[in-house]
Amino acid sequence: MPHKPRTVAGVEVTPLCDAVGPMGDSIRRPLAELFPGSNAPDEAWILHFHCYLLRDARGRTTLVDTGIGAADSPAASWAPVPGTLAGELAAAGVTPAEVDTVVLTHLHSDHASGAVADGRPAFANARYVLQRDELDAAGGPMLDRVITPLKDHLHVVEGQSEVAPGVRVHLAPGHTPGHQIVRVGELAVTGDLVLHPVQLADPAVRYLYDDDQVHAARTRGELLDALRAEHAVLATAHFADPFVEL
Repeated sequence: MPHKPRTVAGVEVTPLCDAVGPMGDSIRRPLAELFPGSNAPDEAWILHFHCYLLRDARGRTTLVDTGIGAADSPAASWAPVPGTLAGELAAAGVTPAEVDTVVLTHLHSDHASGAVADGRPAFANARYVLQRDELDAAGGPMLDRVITPLKDHLHVVEGQSEVAPGVRVHLAPGHTPGHQIVRVGELAVTGDLVLHPVQLADPAVRYLYDDDQVHAARTRGELLDALRAEHAVLATAHFADPFVEL
């Protein structure tokens, strides 16, 4: 079942838990290696794979990220596929056809594989919002199996943009070239800006799988400083508790 929603600036924000589990053997590392220089505990990292459903008072729906996808998705080599996003949406009272806008924070397989089902857009009536820098950097299975089937549904933006009433995206590069976060009032859906709570305590802590660790740490520090100044709420992708108050 979906987590309890929050209403922010007139928009209901519902976390949808697509999966829970550790990284697969192909990329699993001790936490001390994944977050070098941190005080991360010596224990298995159990990730929660959250997507977010945004609904305004007029019933317009935005989905942020689409999870790990089917059993044969690009995430299958390392994530606990299949994802349960469809069931989470159904429990929240939404069908895939009712989703108006899909925001992909970035094109890592655990955030975007569920955008496509059986070689077709999983949310047939939606625009899929992606940063230009992310599209330009796309390659491999994510390009062939996700972006190509979505080509007629893409809404490509550059930097900050309002993609639905009250819903804005902001470029937040480093984890990937076109990584973006989503803002709704005082809430920020952070994608992989912050992977683990150790990075809230020290934003300079790097993550092994950031495309550009230096740039990612700088972006994280700048954005977290700004969000703390707003007393913002984070809606995180991989924490056990989806909402974090700053």
